[in-house]
Amino acid sequence: MLEKKEPILEVKGLKTHFHTKRGISKAVDGIDFTLHKGETLGIVGESGCGKSMTSLSILRLIPSPPGKIADGSILYKEKDLVTLPESEMRKIRGNDISMIFQEPMTSLNPVISVGEQIAEAVRMHQKMGKKDAWNKAVEMLRIVGIPSPEKRAKQEPFQLSGGMRQRVMIAMALACTPEVLIADEPTTALDVTIQAQILELIKDLQNKLGMGVIMITHDLGVVAETCDMVAVMYAGKIVEYASTEKIFSNPHHPYTQGLLDSLPKIHEDREELQTIEGTVPSPYNMPEGCRFASRCPYQQPICATQQPELIEQDDNVKVRCWKYTDQWTDQPQIEEVV
Repeated sequence: MLEKKEPILEVKGLKTHFHTKRGISKAVDGIDFTLHKGETLGIVGESGCGKSMTSLSILRLIPSPPGKIADGSILYKEKDLVTLPESEMRKIRGNDISMIFQEPMTSLNPVISVGEQIAEAVRMHQKMGKKDAWNKAVEMLRIVGIPSPEKRAKQEPFQLSGGMRQRVMIAMALACTPEVLIADEPTTALDVTIQAQILELIKDLQNKLGMGVIMITHDLGVVAETCDMVAVMYAGKIVEYASTEKIFSNPHHPYTQGLLDSLPKIHEDREELQTIEGTVPSPYNMPEGCRFASRCPYQQPICATQQPELIEQDDNVKVRCWKYTDQWTDQPQIEEVV
């Protein structure tokens, strides 16, 4: 565990909704978390739970319309990014808060050399001349482990492998030495060797720069390897928030338990992996009660009618579940599903 450090980013009651012809999709529906300097926070959950929308909300990159930050605050150095003018927000994006996007091939300009794309960000935020910015771009490519950086800087994205393009994205994100780095599935579609190198690279650069890192992933192996704290998301809400050690050693929420149980175990000999029965509720038609209730083996009547709050336990774990409240004992027990 890291010693307590100063908060660098505080998200409070964040709601990001999409207004469509089908209705209102509550992609992010009231989440809270704090990122400290030098800390890595993992946001984990299955596809569609709101992880990426959370990161895009922090940078105010939600496609609008139809998307909109409906409520909440995102505090960075006592500034609320939600209400900040766009001109001020542009100064923060890529400079103070940077992001490694999920798919580098769609995030990089296909007809401009990768060196020029990095240099452009440096010129914009660091007020460097063309030559100095280019030298900085080449140096960043060297730092992220790209061989022959002078040559690679002149190449366009299609001339690089997937692993190299991801390193270019990291070089671009770190070129202005940000205080917060958001890594959205930074190792998706990469082989395990390159994945390990990318994660090690982010960790090394974090240690050198003292950045706070938000690691967005569905891969619990990545979480175990890189994160200090973990926020588990389900259907737009955080259902459990705790240290990585406690998430893996003593998961509280039934959804977290289900995610961990579904992982293959090396020491166990079984043909089928355990699954979580049922499906995620539609973002256009969320249930009144707990959003995991229809899939939960422990559900009681109160779960279907009332939404639980994120409750802090004695062991510094926050969990959104009626099972950890006084109301749980007042309800008739439903037989658990094994």
